Amino acid sequence: MVDNAVSQAAAPGAAAVVSRVAACVEYRGSAYRGWQRQQKGVPSVQEAVEKALSRVANHPVQIFCAGRTDAGVHASCQVIHFDSDAVRSPRNWIHGANANLPPDISLSWVMPIGQDFHARFSAEARRYRYVIYNDPIRPAHLAHEVTWNYRPLDLERMRAAAKVLVGTHDFTSYRAVGCQAKSPIKTIHHLELIEFGRFIVLDIRANAFLHHMVRNIAGVLMQIGCGEQPVDWAAQVLAARDRAQGGLTAPAYGLYLVDVTYPAHFELPQRYLGPHFLSALPDVLD
Repeated sequence: MVDNAVSQAAAPGAAAVVSRVAACVEYRGSAYRGWQRQQKGVPSVQEAVEKALSRVANHPVQIFCAGRTDAGVHASCQVIHFDSDAVRSPRNWIHGANANLPPDISLSWVMPIGQDFHARFSAEARRYRYVIYNDPIRPAHLAHEVTWNYRPLDLERMRAAAKVLVGTHDFTSYRAVGCQAKSPIKTIHHLELIEFGRFIVLDIRANAFLHHMVRNIAGVLMQIGCGEQPVDWAAQVLAARDRAQGGLTAPAYGLYLVDVTYPAHFELPQRYLGPHFLSALPDVLD
Protein backbone atom coordinates (compact mmCIF):
# COMPACT_ATOMS: atom_id res chain seq x y z
CA MET A 1 0.00 0.00 0.00
CA VAL A 2 3.04 2.30 0.25
CA ASP A 3 4.12 4.37 -2.75
CA ASN A 4 7.68 3.32 -3.50
CA ALA A 5 8.38 6.65 -5.15
CA VAL A 6 7.88 8.55 -1.91
CA SER A 7 9.33 5.98 0.47
CA GLN A 8 12.95 6.05 -0.70
CA ALA A 9 15.43 6.49 2.09
CA ALA A 10 17.35 9.74 2.29
CA ALA A 11 20.77 9.85 0.69
CA PRO A 12 23.52 8.26 2.82
CA GLY A 13 24.79 10.69 5.41
CA ALA A 14 21.82 13.04 5.13
CA ALA A 15 19.95 13.81 8.34
CA ALA A 16 16.45 12.36 8.49
CA VAL A 17 13.67 14.94 8.63
CA VAL A 18 11.14 14.09 11.33
CA SER A 19 7.61 15.28 10.58
CA ARG A 20 4.49 15.32 12.71
CA VAL A 21 1.29 13.68 11.50
CA ALA A 22 -2.22 14.09 12.91
CA ALA A 23 -4.92 11.49 12.36
CA CYS A 24 -8.43 10.51 13.42
CA VAL A 25 -9.15 6.99 14.66
CA GLU A 26 -12.57 5.42 15.03
CA TYR A 27 -13.07 2.15 16.88
CA ARG A 28 -15.51 -0.18 18.51
CA GLY A 29 -14.10 -0.65 21.99
CA SER A 30 -15.96 -3.80 22.97
CA ALA A 31 -12.99 -6.14 22.46
CA TYR A 32 -10.36 -3.91 24.10
CA ARG A 33 -9.29 -3.03 27.61
CA GLY A 34 -9.48 0.62 26.70
CA TRP A 35 -7.33 2.93 24.62
CA GLN A 36 -4.08 2.81 26.59
CA ARG A 37 -1.44 0.17 25.92
CA GLN A 38 -1.66 -2.58 28.54
CA GLN A 39 0.64 -5.34 29.76
CA LYS A 40 1.57 -7.97 27.22
CA GLY A 41 -1.36 -10.07 26.06
CA VAL A 42 -4.05 -7.54 27.05
CA PRO A 43 -5.61 -5.97 23.92
CA SER A 44 -5.70 -2.17 23.64
CA VAL A 45 -6.58 0.20 20.82
CA GLN A 46 -3.29 2.08 21.16
CA GLU A 47 -1.23 -1.07 20.65
CA ALA A 48 -3.19 -2.06 17.54
CA VAL A 49 -2.84 1.39 15.95
CA GLU A 50 0.85 1.69 16.78
CA LYS A 51 1.57 -1.73 15.24
CA ALA A 52 -0.27 -0.80 12.04
CA LEU A 53 1.42 2.59 11.66
CA SER A 54 4.83 1.08 12.46
CA ARG A 55 4.43 -1.32 9.55
CA VAL A 56 3.62 1.54 7.20
CA ALA A 57 6.50 3.69 8.51
CA ASN A 58 9.02 0.81 8.62
CA HIS A 59 10.04 1.95 12.10
CA PRO A 60 8.45 1.91 15.58
CA VAL A 61 5.75 4.56 15.96
CA GLN A 62 4.52 6.00 19.26
CA ILE A 63 1.16 7.77 19.21
CA PHE A 64 -0.42 10.36 21.50
CA CYS A 65 -4.20 10.72 21.81
CA ALA A 66 -6.70 13.43 22.71
CA GLY A 67 -8.16 11.43 25.59
CA ARG A 68 -7.84 7.87 26.86
CA THR A 69 -11.07 5.88 26.75
CA ASP A 70 -11.96 3.07 29.16
CA ALA A 71 -12.54 -0.61 28.47
CA GLY A 72 -15.57 -1.10 26.24
CA VAL A 73 -15.86 2.58 25.27
CA HIS A 74 -15.97 3.51 21.57
CA ALA A 75 -14.82 6.46 19.46
CA SER A 76 -15.86 7.93 16.15
CA CYS A 77 -13.21 10.67 16.36
CA GLN A 78 -10.21 9.97 18.54
CA VAL A 79 -7.53 12.43 17.44
CA ILE A 80 -3.92 11.28 17.57
CA HIS A 81 -0.50 12.50 16.50
CA PHE A 82 2.82 10.80 15.89
CA ASP A 83 6.27 11.71 14.59
CA SER A 84 7.99 9.92 11.72
CA ASP A 85 10.88 10.38 9.31
CA ALA A 86 9.08 8.18 6.77
CA VAL A 87 7.85 10.05 3.70
CA ARG A 88 4.26 9.00 3.11
CA SER A 89 1.23 10.73 1.64
CA PRO A 90 -1.97 10.94 3.70
CA ARG A 91 -3.46 8.34 1.36
CA ASN A 92 -0.53 5.98 2.02
CA TRP A 93 -0.90 6.38 5.78
CA ILE A 94 -4.67 5.80 5.74
CA HIS A 95 -4.80 2.82 3.39
CA GLY A 96 -1.61 1.27 4.70
CA ALA A 97 -2.72 1.49 8.32
CA ASN A 98 -6.27 0.32 7.63
CA ALA A 99 -4.95 -2.70 5.73
CA ASN A 100 -3.07 -3.71 8.89
CA LEU A 101 -5.77 -2.89 11.47
CA PRO A 102 -8.46 -5.24 12.76
CA PRO A 103 -11.98 -4.63 11.38
CA ASP A 104 -13.14 -2.78 14.51
CA ILE A 105 -10.50 -0.01 14.18
CA SER A 106 -9.89 2.37 11.26
CA LEU A 107 -8.27 5.69 10.41
CA SER A 108 -10.71 8.18 8.87
CA TRP A 109 -8.34 11.03 8.02
CA VAL A 110 -4.62 11.82 8.15
CA MET A 111 -2.78 15.10 7.59
CA PRO A 112 0.71 16.54 8.11
CA ILE A 113 0.81 19.12 10.88
CA GLY A 114 3.26 21.44 12.64
CA GLN A 115 5.38 20.45 15.61
CA ASP A 116 3.36 22.85 17.78
CA PHE A 117 0.35 20.52 17.58
CA HIS A 118 -0.25 18.00 20.38
CA ALA A 119 -3.31 15.76 20.28
CA ARG A 120 -3.84 16.05 24.03
CA PHE A 121 -2.41 19.39 25.12
CA SER A 122 -3.65 21.42 22.13
CA ALA A 123 -7.25 20.25 22.63
CA GLU A 124 -9.71 22.87 23.88
CA ALA A 125 -12.72 20.60 24.45
CA ARG A 126 -13.91 17.02 24.10
CA ARG A 127 -17.35 15.85 23.11
CA TYR A 128 -19.07 12.56 23.89
CA ARG A 129 -22.37 10.94 23.05
CA TYR A 130 -23.98 8.39 25.33
CA VAL A 131 -26.49 6.29 23.38
CA ILE A 132 -29.45 4.66 25.16
CA TYR A 133 -31.78 2.24 23.41
CA ASN A 134 -35.09 2.68 25.20
CA ASP A 135 -37.43 -0.24 24.51
CA PRO A 136 -38.93 -3.07 26.59
CA ILE A 137 -37.32 -5.71 24.34
CA ARG A 138 -33.60 -6.41 24.51
CA PRO A 139 -31.96 -5.52 21.16
CA ALA A 140 -30.19 -8.22 19.15
CA HIS A 141 -28.36 -5.64 17.04
CA LEU A 142 -25.76 -3.22 18.47
CA ALA A 143 -25.90 -5.18 21.73
CA HIS A 144 -22.39 -4.03 22.72
CA GLU A 145 -22.62 -0.59 21.10
CA VAL A 146 -25.62 0.93 22.89
CA THR A 147 -26.97 0.79 26.43
CA TRP A 148 -30.36 -0.89 26.71
CA ASN A 149 -32.87 0.48 29.21
CA TYR A 150 -36.17 -1.42 29.22
CA ARG A 151 -38.02 1.05 31.45
CA PRO A 152 -39.77 3.99 29.73
CA LEU A 153 -37.61 7.09 30.19
CA ASP A 154 -39.22 10.51 30.55
CA LEU A 155 -37.07 12.74 28.37
CA GLU A 156 -38.39 15.99 29.81
CA ARG A 157 -37.52 14.95 33.36
CA MET A 158 -34.00 14.07 32.20
CA ARG A 159 -33.61 17.39 30.39
CA ALA A 160 -34.76 19.35 33.42
CA ALA A 161 -32.34 17.47 35.67
CA ALA A 162 -29.41 17.94 33.27
CA LYS A 163 -29.62 21.74 33.26
CA VAL A 164 -27.97 22.05 36.67
CA LEU A 165 -24.83 20.28 35.43
CA VAL A 166 -24.03 22.82 32.71
CA GLY A 167 -21.30 25.27 33.69
CA THR A 168 -18.25 25.07 35.95
CA HIS A 169 -18.69 22.80 38.96
CA ASP A 170 -16.96 20.44 41.35
CA PHE A 171 -17.88 17.05 39.85
CA THR A 172 -16.52 14.90 42.70
CA SER A 173 -19.86 13.06 42.94
CA TYR A 174 -19.72 12.25 39.23
CA ARG A 175 -16.22 10.83 39.02
CA ALA A 176 -14.85 7.40 39.81
CA VAL A 177 -13.45 6.86 43.29
CA GLY A 178 -10.09 5.99 41.75
CA CYS A 179 -9.99 9.02 39.43
CA GLN A 180 -6.46 10.44 39.32
CA ALA A 181 -7.31 13.90 37.97
CA LYS A 182 -5.71 16.69 40.02
CA SER A 183 -8.93 18.71 40.21
CA PRO A 184 -12.61 17.68 40.14
CA ILE A 185 -13.59 21.10 38.77
CA LYS A 186 -14.60 20.93 35.10
CA THR A 187 -16.70 23.06 32.76
CA ILE A 188 -19.55 21.48 30.80
CA HIS A 189 -20.24 23.68 27.77
CA HIS A 190 -23.41 21.91 26.73
CA LEU A 191 -25.46 18.90 27.78
CA GLU A 192 -28.43 17.99 25.59
CA LEU A 193 -30.71 14.96 25.46
CA ILE A 194 -32.02 14.12 21.99
CA GLU A 195 -34.68 11.64 20.96
CA PHE A 196 -33.87 9.79 17.73
CA GLY A 197 -36.30 6.96 17.05
CA ARG A 198 -35.93 4.59 20.00
CA PHE A 199 -32.57 6.07 20.90
CA ILE A 200 -32.03 8.69 23.58
CA VAL A 201 -28.71 10.42 22.94
CA LEU A 202 -26.93 12.29 25.72
CA ASP A 203 -24.72 14.81 23.90
CA ILE A 204 -22.13 16.46 26.15
CA ARG A 205 -19.17 18.76 25.54
CA ALA A 206 -16.69 19.94 28.18
CA ASN A 207 -13.20 21.32 28.51
CA ALA A 208 -12.16 17.96 29.98
CA PHE A 209 -13.74 14.94 31.64
CA LEU A 210 -13.10 13.01 34.83
CA HIS A 211 -12.87 9.22 34.99
CA HIS A 212 -16.39 7.78 34.49
CA MET A 213 -17.87 11.29 34.52
CA VAL A 214 -20.16 10.85 31.49
CA ARG A 215 -21.23 7.35 32.53
CA ASN A 216 -22.06 8.56 36.04
CA ILE A 217 -24.08 11.47 34.65
CA ALA A 218 -25.92 9.04 32.36
CA GLY A 219 -26.63 6.74 35.30
CA VAL A 220 -28.14 9.57 37.36
CA LEU A 221 -30.27 10.85 34.48
CA MET A 222 -31.62 7.38 33.66
CA GLN A 223 -32.67 6.87 37.29
CA ILE A 224 -34.47 10.22 37.15
CA GLY A 225 -35.98 9.44 33.75
CA CYS A 226 -37.54 6.18 34.92
CA GLY A 227 -38.99 7.82 38.04
CA GLU A 228 -36.73 6.20 40.65
CA GLN A 229 -35.42 9.59 41.74
CA PRO A 230 -36.83 13.16 41.69
CA VAL A 231 -35.68 15.71 39.12
CA ASP A 232 -33.68 17.66 41.69
CA TRP A 233 -31.63 14.57 42.60
CA ALA A 234 -29.00 15.50 39.97
CA ALA A 235 -28.44 18.79 41.82
CA GLN A 236 -28.36 17.02 45.20
CA VAL A 237 -25.72 14.60 43.94
CA LEU A 238 -23.63 17.47 42.55
CA ALA A 239 -23.80 19.40 45.82
CA ALA A 240 -22.88 16.37 47.95
CA ARG A 241 -19.35 16.11 46.45
CA ASP A 242 -19.43 12.47 47.44
CA ARG A 243 -19.31 9.66 44.88
CA ALA A 244 -21.26 7.38 47.25
CA GLN A 245 -24.30 9.62 46.73
CA GLY A 246 -24.19 9.29 42.94
CA GLY A 247 -25.93 6.03 42.15
CA LEU A 248 -24.94 3.50 39.50
CA THR A 249 -22.33 3.96 36.79
CA ALA A 250 -23.93 3.41 33.38
CA PRO A 251 -22.38 0.67 31.19
CA ALA A 252 -19.43 1.48 28.94
CA TYR A 253 -21.13 0.13 25.80
CA GLY A 254 -23.18 3.26 25.15
CA LEU A 255 -20.32 5.77 25.29
CA TYR A 256 -18.62 7.34 22.24
CA LEU A 257 -15.91 9.98 21.93
CA VAL A 258 -17.29 11.88 18.93
CA ASP A 259 -15.31 15.12 18.59
CA VAL A 260 -12.29 17.03 19.85
CA THR A 261 -12.02 20.82 19.45
CA TYR A 262 -8.71 22.45 18.54
CA PRO A 263 -7.72 26.03 17.68
CA ALA A 264 -8.92 26.92 14.18
CA HIS A 265 -5.44 27.62 12.82
CA PHE A 266 -4.64 23.88 12.83
CA GLU A 267 -7.38 23.43 10.18
CA LEU A 268 -8.15 19.81 11.05
CA PRO A 269 -10.64 18.00 8.79
CA GLN A 270 -14.27 17.76 9.92
CA ARG A 271 -16.42 14.65 9.54
CA TYR A 272 -19.99 13.98 10.56
CA LEU A 273 -20.58 13.37 14.24
CA GLY A 274 -20.66 9.67 15.03
CA PRO A 275 -21.41 6.99 15.72
CA HIS A 276 -22.22 6.22 12.08
CA PHE A 277 -25.72 4.89 12.82
CA LEU A 278 -26.57 8.38 14.15
CA SER A 279 -25.02 10.26 11.21
CA ALA A 280 -28.47 11.60 10.20
CA LEU A 281 -28.98 13.17 13.64
CA PRO A 282 -28.71 16.97 13.40
CA ASP A 283 -25.90 18.56 15.37
CA VAL A 284 -27.38 20.46 18.31
CA LEU A 285 -24.52 22.97 18.09
CA ASP A 286 -25.29 24.04 14.52
